[in-house]
Amino acid sequence: MFLNLIQLAESFGVSEKVIDGWVRYEGLPHTPDRGRLLFDRAQVAQWAATRGLATKAGFLAPEAGTLEGGLHLEPLLRAGGIWRDVPADGVFEVVEKVVGALPGVTTSVGKMLAQRLGAKGGMTIAPVGGGFALPHPSTRISLGRESGTVAMILLREPLVFTEPQVDDVPVSMLLFFIAPSARFHLELLGRLSRLLVGGPLSELVSRGADDEKTYQAFAEFDATGKIRGQA
Repeated sequence: MFLNLIQLAESFGVSEKVIDGWVRYEGLPHTPDRGRLLFDRAQVAQWAATRGLATKAGFLAPEAGTLEGGLHLEPLLRAGGIWRDVPADGVFEVVEKVVGALPGVTTSVGKMLAQRLGAKGGMTIAPVGGGFALPHPSTRISLGRESGTVAMILLREPLVFTEPQVDDVPVSMLLFFIAPSARFHLELLGRLSRLLVGGPLSELVSRGADDEKTYQAFAEFDATGKIRGQA
């Protein structure tokens, strides 16, 4: 399946100029076709996964329910937990705790994974707009089907980025995740991206919804592909 420049820009939630820059300077795979550029969906998805880029409008994101065996977001969030009032410089401390509580992972493996995430370039923080970012390991990890996790980290103050962002909304809400295997990393990345489209989750958080209501919103998304108020 091929996408044109406009579709790809909409998918990532960026301008066509940004896509052009990715082609020129970031090696975004493309095919010239009679004066225009076409983009192979599979190639772009692979390119995006290696850079921690999430899709915004859904052209590259898999449909809800595509994760094998009914792997849902709500139990992954319960495993990782909801962390509130976290200082911006305390994010990695939370990540260490989340990794230490990964289901089905031994203490030694958890420590090794935490060290890898804490190393330079070990973790990618991918802003997706609306005040959210999706931190995750920069390299693909295979820990086993029962070892995935998603943690919601609500910051006391926004993170500071030096590179251009998707929009002008400061990033103060993180969904840190570790996919159960390298095979499902991009699928989980895409599904979390779809969850954030439209803003209902941000509104839920801003209204001060408690943990259980947040878990229920994730369960609703698992069941229907959207949460209340989401188009």
